[in-house]
Amino acid sequence: MEAQQMNLNTIANNLANVNTTGFKKNKIEFQDMLYQKKREVGAEQGAGNLTPTSVEVGNGTRVVSTAKVYTQGQLTQTGEKMDVAIQGDGFFEVQRPDGTTAYTRDGGFKLGADGAVVTNDGLPVLGGFQPIPVDAQNVTISSTGQVTVETPGGQQNFQLQLVRFNNPAGLRSAGGNLFDETPASGAPNLGNPSEAGFGSLLQSHLETSNVNVAEEMVNMILAQRAYEVNAKAIQSSDQMMEQANNLKR
Repeated sequence: MEAQQMNLNTIANNLANVNTTGFKKNKIEFQDMLYQKKREVGAEQGAGNLTPTSVEVGNGTRVVSTAKVYTQGQLTQTGEKMDVAIQGDGFFEVQRPDGTTAYTRDGGFKLGADGAVVTNDGLPVLGGFQPIPVDAQNVTISSTGQVTVETPGGQQNFQLQLVRFNNPAGLRSAGGNLFDETPASGAPNLGNPSEAGFGSLLQSHLETSNVNVAEEMVNMILAQRAYEVNAKAIQSSDQMMEQANNLKR
């Protein structure tokens, strides 16, 4: 019942973030627990006879993983020049106020007072982003990460880079659409978009959540039914034990 309660909580969090930019849904995974051995399989029964099967009593299930699923979310056009979506593998690199680095799929970027490219929380975006001049007339970001800034004085060009991990499921969710590197995720690998397996960039688009509402609703119903069946099993077992105890009276 505790495992199914966590299953429901995971589904609820997925549904709550159905409109969160760059959100990746969680997939819960279960594992059976230790068994009580009433009789071991292959036990000696005399005259060379061995028991062909065992008698085991399970002790339920437990949650072993709530891994992120990094499938591609739908790309939605916004018309904003600083909105950038990643189509494929990769993360944007941002810097926290304490100097540490975090990673995100949320490409809803803004310009700071000094022209620096920042996230919605004001965190500077790394990966080759340079300040955009106040007199910029146009900003073009290609699928390969080439940025062209047109100003009255000419053009400014710079190259963007993405980060990816050998095991993105090992990243730690930090909230605020951010992920942290862990020993399980491996070290970040820098590369240019559209090269060596990195995803491409799409300007004026945002990646929506990869949560499928219909699928999550079905999973929620299944989890609720499993919870109710487990509760009924406990009640039935308690009633049977009560009847057995009453036989002595």
